[in-house]
Amino acid sequence: MKIVSPNTAAALAARRLAPRDFLTMTARDRATGAPVTVGFWSDLASVSALVVDPDTGASMLRDFYGAGSLISISDIPAVVGVSVQSVTITMSQLHDQVQDAIRFYDIKQARVEVHSGLLDPDSKKLVDPAEPIFVGFVDTVEIRTPRENEEGAAILTCTSGTQELLRSNPATRSHEDQQVRAAGDAFFKDAAVCGEWRHNWGATGKNAKVETRKGLFGWNNFLGFL
Repeated sequence: MKIVSPNTAAALAARRLAPRDFLTMTARDRATGAPVTVGFWSDLASVSALVVDPDTGASMLRDFYGAGSLISISDIPAVVGVSVQSVTITMSQLHDQVQDAIRFYDIKQARVEVHSGLLDPDSKKLVDPAEPIFVGFVDTVEIRTPRENEEGAAILTCTSGTQELLRSNPATRSHEDQQVRAAGDAFFKDAAVCGEWRHNWGATGKNAKVETRKGLFGWNNFLGFL
């Protein structure tokens, strides 16, 4: 059961709320590799709004571009368990800040956060800080250049962060991999060949003589029988 604040509960009861989506992307500068964060929301004016940080749970102020930059976000199902969710985000390919985000910066595997907030239509302010409903990474980017009388868009396909829980470890049981983890550690030095080693327990050399005793339990005719 979702618990809401008294402010949100009162506004919901009065049926005076307008939902708005907030998108935050953390891309990389192609020249320096430094992270660059840019935000968009599903309204007209550019605003500074409070959102809940999905990592810490604290409220923080972020800047978001409007003017039709964020067109739509596909449905985000609320599921129980560890499963990978996919979300499609449609943006305007003509918006200047969207152009910078998808062309000037490197957004491959960029972190994506989607928040949902409730706006008071009179004050044009959020009743409470927008809550996170999706955290993941950009998988693919498609920029559709339209023909005459057609609509274009920048379409981002994003995968939820739970994909990290299903990622396999590429490390191997080898001397080379062990040097990456701990330089100078020779624990796996012979890991590739030790399975073929032959061990002669209790004997030395290839021509070691092995004594075989006869009789019951190897007692050699003990007590006059066998």
